[in-house]
Amino acid sequence: MTYRVGYFIGSLSSHSINRTLSKALLRVAPHDMEFTEIPIGDLPLYSPDFDADYPPQGRALKEAIAASDAVLFVSPEYNRSIPGALKNAIDWASRPWGENSFDHMPAAVIGASIGQIGTAVGQQSLRAVLSFCNARQMTAPEAYIHLTPGLITEQGEVTDQSTEAFLRSFMEEFRTHVARVLTVIPRS
Repeated sequence: MTYRVGYFIGSLSSHSINRTLSKALLRVAPHDMEFTEIPIGDLPLYSPDFDADYPPQGRALKEAIAASDAVLFVSPEYNRSIPGALKNAIDWASRPWGENSFDHMPAAVIGASIGQIGTAVGQQSLRAVLSFCNARQMTAPEAYIHLTPGLITEQGEVTDQSTEAFLRSFMEEFRTHVARVLTVIPRS
């Protein structure tokens, strides 16, 4: 079986180190995982006023998540929390009430930063939101990547063997998590 994974890049920057990290993750992922980026940059700010009639961008977001077996969040930390664009996308996907796209969805969270603690605090904020959304989160291993210059190339090649091994292990564990969740709670 091939698992379809939709992934979110929490940063809108064209030079995002988290986009670079996502390339590395896709390179080391098990071969039975197929990845599609779920874009978030064109979403208007969420308002309950849209609940009766979602705009095309909101519908496309929900359709992309529905087409996925699992989701992966690759995100920076902004001001010790979730980047605004990512939080906005989660708000769109979890609404209108009763139509939460993340309900029982297998999910994993990872992020990179140039700082020593990686994205630890931002991930805790993201995990709290995903818990409320009833996503089935992989809780271990946690992955806060301290991205130093040259650690990952623009093409996603990891230059440090121990980092590559850790990222490979993270993605293998994510694959196992997805399989376990979908065994108990199949996507409809």
